[in-house]
Amino acid sequence: MADDKQKESLIEFPCDFPIKVMGARVDDFAQAILEVVVRHDSEFDAARMEMRPSSKGTYLSLTCTVRATSQVQLDNLYRELSSHPMVKVVL
Repeated sequence: MADDKQKESLIEFPCDFPIKVMGARVDDFAQAILEVVVRHDSEFDAARMEMRPSSKGTYLSLTCTVRATSQVQLDNLYRELSSHPMVKVVL
């Protein structure tokens, strides 16, 4: 039964894991997302954050590749990002 618990995740940890976050293109969006990501991956390098505006420039897509160490870490990061008032979608 202990083996079943360890194999619940299809992800092998630790690994680099990309997370895409989308929200309105406002001045503080990238900084706010960076602060959340760093809380869950203290060694995240902001220079590795990829930013892409939508075709009309209304929205901004951020891709943050974090160093995932556990499923719990990823779940907590997704939960905090998804509940952030500036975030529309987390993938």
